[in-house]
Amino acid sequence: RMIFNNTTSSPSTFLLTAFPGLELAHVWISIPVCCLYIVALLGNSTILFIITVERHLHKPMYYFLCMLSAVDLCLTISTLPTVLGVLWFHAREISFKACFVQMFFVHAFSFLESSVLAVMAFDRFMAICNPLKYATVLKDKVILGIGLAICIRQILFIVPVVLSLKSVSFQGGQELSHPFCYHPDIIRYAISNPWISSFLGLFLQLYLTGTDLLFILFSYFLIIRTVLSIVAPKKQQKALNICVCHICAVTVFYLPMISLSFTHRLLSSTPRVICSILANVYLLFPPVLNPIIYSLKTKKIRQAMLQLLRSKSSRSRNTRDLRRSWD
Repeated sequence: RMIFNNTTSSPSTFLLTAFPGLELAHVWISIPVCCLYIVALLGNSTILFIITVERHLHKPMYYFLCMLSAVDLCLTISTLPTVLGVLWFHAREISFKACFVQMFFVHAFSFLESSVLAVMAFDRFMAICNPLKYATVLKDKVILGIGLAICIRQILFIVPVVLSLKSVSFQGGQELSHPFCYHPDIIRYAISNPWISSFLGLFLQLYLTGTDLLFILFSYFLIIRTVLSIVAPKKQQKALNICVCHICAVTVFYLPMISLSFTHRLLSSTPRVICSILANVYLLFPPVLNPIIYSLKTKKIRQAMLQLLRSKSSRSRNTRDLRRSWD
């Protein structure tokens, strides 16, 4: 076995794996995977475009949705090259430096999505429990400050984990469990001082995503208590409908993430193909489903999308009529 350290001038490589045991079906598997990436890219780009263009959507709820779509878009782009590279071209080799960079972005955007979901829970709490203070508390400057704060929070906590990997040596040529670089997967092949980075990675995940999830659960405890105190059933239903999209987004994100982390750290005997499927679900499903959920359940987003499509169709008709008149 070849051993390398990331400080050497000629680092070796890891081997990425898409779906272990299903290599012959990679071409067919790539079709739905590619479709999911297209849906994620188009869906989140459309949400960003609509919220930016439509002035009546310049409100706190849609600003936070814009943040979520931006994070989902970045998360999708960070894994797309290696996933499609493995499925289409069997490009399995990845250098340590490239793996290191991808791992940083995957975890940074993943933790950032967790923080955005927590902030969106606060937005829902203010809208239902303190509607009179909603507009005065969540001003544009406050929202900008919240966005900067959660970004700085990620940097401050991820940098120690990144720096801890500089003192770790790895076994070269080892097969990873995923078509992208994931910290719990990589640290298994560490030779020197693996426990430092492993401990920091586990602490980071438990602290960042754990505190975010606790904050979300506490927010919904207060929301449910407020909703139950409402006498009118229609108002109760209206209040709960406000939270449906966010509850779906939280479930789609946290359930695969906890399952993947649990299988990697506690269930070492889990088949690799299951870990690979969980990883793809964890990183692909939230960017794919979030735009669909918010488009279907949010009336103003849906109306803005329909208006955009109608304006495009009317423009195309006008250009056709002009061409016919010229002819």
